Parts: sequence; structure tokens; C-alpha cells
Amino acid sequence: MNKAWHGLRKAAALPARACRPDEPRHHRSGAVPVMGAAAPAWPPANHRSIFWISVLALFTAALSNAVRAGAAGAIKTAVLDPIDAQRGGEMIGTVLGNSFLGFAISLLVISPLLDRIGAKRVILFAAACFIAGPCLVLAAPGAGTSVYTVLNMAMIIWGFGWGATEATINPLATTLYPDDKTGRLNVLHAWWPAGIVLGGVLSVLFFKQLALQWELLVGLTIIPGVVLAFWTMRHTFPQTQSTAQGVLFGEMMAEPFRRPGFWVFFVIMFLTASAELAPGAWVDVTLTETVGFSGILVLVYVSAIMFVMRHFAGALDHRFSDMGLLWFSTVPAALGLYLLSTATSAATALVAATFWAVGVCFMWPTMLAAVARRFPKSGPWGIGLVGFAGALAIRFVLPQLGTIYDQAKIAKAGGPEALAALQPGSAGMQAVLAHAAETSFQTVAIIPVVLCGLFGAVWFLERGKVTK
Repeated sequence: MNKAWHGLRKAAALPARACRPDEPRHHRSGAVPVMGAAAPAWPPANHRSIFWISVLALFTAALSNAVRAGAAGAIKTAVLDPIDAQRGGEMIGTVLGNSFLGFAISLLVISPLLDRIGAKRVILFAAACFIAGPCLVLAAPGAGTSVYTVLNMAMIIWGFGWGATEATINPLATTLYPDDKTGRLNVLHAWWPAGIVLGGVLSVLFFKQLALQWELLVGLTIIPGVVLAFWTMRHTFPQTQSTAQGVLFGEMMAEPFRRPGFWVFFVIMFLTASAELAPGAWVDVTLTETVGFSGILVLVYVSAIMFVMRHFAGALDHRFSDMGLLWFSTVPAALGLYLLSTATSAATALVAATFWAVGVCFMWPTMLAAVARRFPKSGPWGIGLVGFAGALAIRFVLPQLGTIYDQAKIAKAGGPEALAALQPGSAGMQAVLAHAAETSFQTVAIIPVVLCGLFGAVWFLERGKVTK
């Protein structure tokens, strides 16, 4: 552990002035550039268009996520229950989980190869996945006995688009804005909750108000995918910062393994995603039954707060540093998760959700910026690895929350038989569900407390050393 902290402190000692992405790294022999050689213009003339293409790609990924969650119940009823009604819940859970599998695989594979493949090709691949994934979902009901296989393939492909997006847009943002990594990554990632808001509102509108078919909702997600493809084809994309500075592929791949401090951030990202994304996927399961208010609407409310606040991250980063910003965020995050465990009405749920949203809104993009700032030679590979840590958290933490929730229900009811005897909607069942929600949220509320200590330790060790 001492070696890890030593590597972390060494990583913080950055040069006084970072090179621009277009400046080549000179040989150790001291060679200097030829006098009069024209340096390419930086930032590129189309940098704003590239940034907004990145925004559209992330917005499409978020909209797709929200639509998948919103349409899951209808897909289960219409497509999977006729196959095996007793395993319908298990099957839809597996189908939805495969989107995260596709996300993790493509993020891990594409990140180190980004500059070899080219950012433009990867974004076009993401757009193709955003089109092919929902098309396969729409084709699944006509697949006969292969319907379950087709749905799983569709979700993996859809997830590929999400992973390809994250593997590309984050290194691009840090390359286009090398002096404002935290601010621009937060502005970029503000459009993730924006996509969740639109997808959540559409889901409620389609199924609660208009009683429309789930196929129409899924089909709508194809439109931004098509726009993304045509917009991307019109532009040239730059290489990422590490490649433009002359960092070799082997050097980039080895950098995380030569710097023990990198893995401190890998672990922190696992915990950060556990505090942000896992509870976000859990609120609909728990709160809908306990507070009489749709958990999806709570998530929409939280996402709206996050969209607004992420636009202020740059100023806060320059005031406190990235670790200072993250340290301050842990307090409302822990308080919000604890209050969610005790929420008994729509009003108390919204108050708790407000604290939680304020706490977690900066965490994911600021962690990506922190790694890009401290380990620039790791390039897109380093950013992809910490993103992969976040994906692992969702994969492992959500099932654990489900286990804790189920065990708490059984314990409160007095055993499996007693739980089975309770009538849905009865006072006894409400008490059981409230206890289960309380237990699960109180368990995950411990994570921001741990992060408070970790962020504080890093902030203390790096005091005065990390440039803005």
C-alpha cells in the first residue's frame, strides 16, 4: 500500500506546463523542432462540432438505457412470459444485464486501440450499434423459438454502442480541452442525465398516460443513432493527446502497471460508481412500493439536478481541486442515501433524492478527469480502465443489493412461508418492503463514507502539487 501511495504522490507532481496535444514529445537526446516548421492549429477548427457529436453519442446511450429500463416490463409481458412465465423475471434481468456486458467488453477492447482504429470509425461503429440493437429487439417477437437468443444478442450489441461511446468521447474531451479536463468532462456528461430524463419521461408517457405499444418507444431510439452517423461522417477527428505527444502504444499499455497509484484510482472508481449508478438503478425497485411515488420519476428528478449542476464543475474544480470537489461531494451523497432508506412519502423521497443527486453528480466525470490529469501517458487506455471499473461495480453491486433486499424481506416477515402468505398491498407487506428498502439503502450509504476518507487522503497527499 505504501508503494501505491508513493506512486500516487509521484503522479501528482506534474510538469509546470503540459504540452498541447499537437506538440510532439522530443527525444531524450535534446532534439528540438526545426525552426520555421508550422505547428498544426490547435484546437482544430471543428473542435466544437466534435464536442457536440460526443454529446449526441452520450445522450443517445443514456436515452437507450432509460428506454430499455422503461420498456422492460412490457417486453417481459409481451415476449418472454409466453415462452416461460415462471422464468420471465429472470430472463428479462439477464437480457438487461447483457447491455452492461456489451458496454464493459467494448470499452475494454476499444480503449487501447482507439487511435489505431480512429475515433471517427469508433463513433460510426457506436452509431451502427444504436441502430442495430433496437432493430433486433423489434425483430425478436418474430424469431420464434430463438426470441430469447435474439433479445440477448440485441442487448449486447446495444451495449457495444454505449461502450464504444465512452471509450471515444472521454479521451477526445480531454484532448480538445487539455486545460479544463474536469469542467469539460462534466459538461459532456451532463448530457447523460439529460438522456435519462427524456427516456424516463417518454416511458411514463407511453405506458402510464397514452398506453402506446413498446415497439414505438424502442423504435424512437433509432433516430438519434441515424443523426449521429450522418453528422460524424462529415467531420475529421484528431488523435488523442497521448498519441499526439508521441507516446508509443506499448508505453501506453504499460503505464498503469508501472504506476501503482493508478490502481488506487481504479478501486476508488469502483466505489464511486457503486454510490452513483447502482442506487440509480435500484430506486424504481424499492421506492415505488414504499412511498407511493414512481421510482422512475425520482430518477428523472435526480437526473435533472445532475444536468444543471455538472455545468458548474469547472469553476468548483479550480476552486477546490478535483479531489477537494469529490471530498465535499461525499457528505450529501451519504446523507441522501441514508435518507432514502427512511423515506416514507413522496416529499421525503424527493428531499433525500436531492441530497443524493448533489452528492453524486460530479463523481463519474471528475474521476475520469483525475486519471487523465495524473496519468497522461496512459491515454485512452487509462480512462477506459477506470470506466471499466465503474461497469464492474454495476455488475457486482446490483445483485448484492438484490440479495440484501430479499434477505431483509424474509427476516422482517419471519421466514419465507410468512412472506409468501402476505397479501400484496397489505399493511404487513408495506412494512416488510419498507424495511427491505431501508436495509439496502443503508448498506450502500456506507460507500460514500469510505470514499470520504479516500478522497481526503489523496487530497492531503497531493496538496499544492496538482495543477488545474
